[in-house]
Amino acid sequence: MEERVQKILARSGYGSRRECETFISQGRVKVNGRVIKLGDKADAQTDQITFDDRPVQVQTTFVYIALYKPRGVLSAAYSPEGRKTVCDLVDIPTRLYPVGRLDIDSEGLILLTNDGELANLITHPRYGHEKEYRVLVAKKPDEEQINNWRRGIVLTDGYKTQPAEVKVDTIVGKGAWLRIVLREGRKRQIRETGALLGLPVVRIIRVRIGDVYLGLLKPRQWRYLTQAEINSLKQLKTNSNLPNPKRR
Repeated sequence: MEERVQKILARSGYGSRRECETFISQGRVKVNGRVIKLGDKADAQTDQITFDDRPVQVQTTFVYIALYKPRGVLSAAYSPEGRKTVCDLVDIPTRLYPVGRLDIDSEGLILLTNDGELANLITHPRYGHEKEYRVLVAKKPDEEQINNWRRGIVLTDGYKTQPAEVKVDTIVGKGAWLRIVLREGRKRQIRETGALLGLPVVRIIRVRIGDVYLGLLKPRQWRYLTQAEINSLKQLKTNSNLPNPKRR
């Protein structure tokens, strides 16, 4: 059965569907020896599909992993500079890709998979999946600062952040641990928001993506997702147009 080539590549673990569309636009993908264009279709069972002139092995078995990314490790499958990446921490033969990003100074839950369709589902902004963080700030926030963070603020590039759930979890000396739930993922958004509000961010730990929790994992530890967790992530698309339920 013919289907769009970017979908075949994503299903085979070459990245999210958007990333695979970029590969096609760059002329890196061929079908039966011919460079294709975005929107072309192929039959994964009968056509010869290559990426950078190497045969594409269509995946039939998917792997889903939750990893505690430590600080100082890149959220990437590969580093041209030879830096340690999250994929270096999972010693299995399957080719995996990280789902979403944590900046190098942040830590906590990151997902790894070879299921490009699910990766696209989790990372695409239209689905607005929840990501929960524990954030240590250097100063004890006042009510105005917390309310401004909840409502959203204008970042230095002119983007106004969406409303977020923010509450003070624990007071620590002159600072505090905050619990923050976002439904978007701008680069270094938490750090920049904290800085603009006068709350320098000291530490960020992501503890949840959708219904998948960091749990008892320690830095560098990983585990396979349960079938229930996989099913809940795949329901993000189904529920994307529904209002967010009240959190318990």
